[in-house]
Amino acid sequence: MDKLIAKLSSYFDWFYFPHIKGTDIVEIIILSVLIYYVMNWFKKTRAWTLVKGLMVLALFTVFAAVLHLNTILWIIQNTISVGIIAVIILFQPELRRALEELGRRNLVPDVFANDKNVKSEKLSDETIQELVAATIDMSKNKTGALIVIEDSVALGEYESTGINIDAAVSRQLLVNIFEHNTPLHDGAVIVRNNRIVAATCYLPLTDRSDLNKDLGTRHRAAVGISEVSDSLTIIVSEESGAISVSHSGILYRNLDSEGLKKQLQRLKSKDIQTKRFRRKGGKKNEKQDA
Repeated sequence: MDKLIAKLSSYFDWFYFPHIKGTDIVEIIILSVLIYYVMNWFKKTRAWTLVKGLMVLALFTVFAAVLHLNTILWIIQNTISVGIIAVIILFQPELRRALEELGRRNLVPDVFANDKNVKSEKLSDETIQELVAATIDMSKNKTGALIVIEDSVALGEYESTGINIDAAVSRQLLVNIFEHNTPLHDGAVIVRNNRIVAATCYLPLTDRSDLNKDLGTRHRAAVGISEVSDSLTIIVSEESGAISVSHSGILYRNLDSEGLKKQLQRLKSKDIQTKRFRRKGGKKNEKQDA
């Protein structure tokens, strides 16, 4: 019997069973989740094309290794480090966008929030009424408009491209700013804490290719700023007078006054939840539109 067991043991010597500890299982779970989310993020960006290209290159490397194509393997080995740096440079906007999106997840409590920030209201009912009234007026007159409402991500770099105003949000002021042939009508208005802080601001344009070709620069700028921040942007088309809202990279088109008000109320409710979260010092998970 002992000889049989020894013989079977020697037969299975080639088969290695690693010793798995609890930390190994935790690492496997963490890596699996990370790979899943990274792959999902890649699929939503043009970096997915790069991933498919890298897969082809990996298969080609395996093919060269099996056939002992030493020259090709030497070239791949000596260019891979340069290739990684080139990838980082080429896809810097996508990598930056991914880090910004990670930062907006509120995984860590905002320990730097002070009492002043907690008490401040980013969007009051009166401001919502003024924004809706001004938008409806400009829509009827087909006056092009672009109004960005700042949320938790600061828009200082875009504010500096415009002209400082620092005035309370009012229907008359907004209509006057976007009136045709006035000095401030071109560009975007930025609203922060119920005040118009700047006008004629330049916004980043989205590079998405799936947007309707009929949409102009205003809509592309609205989607662009929503991709790099959590702001909400109101757009009024100069050609048709249609009202749209851009938030989290999504464009909501052909809204009426009630639809616009609902979008603004959603931003306000998010602000209220953030205040409660900061007061409690707890953790809040936000559901974002996909």
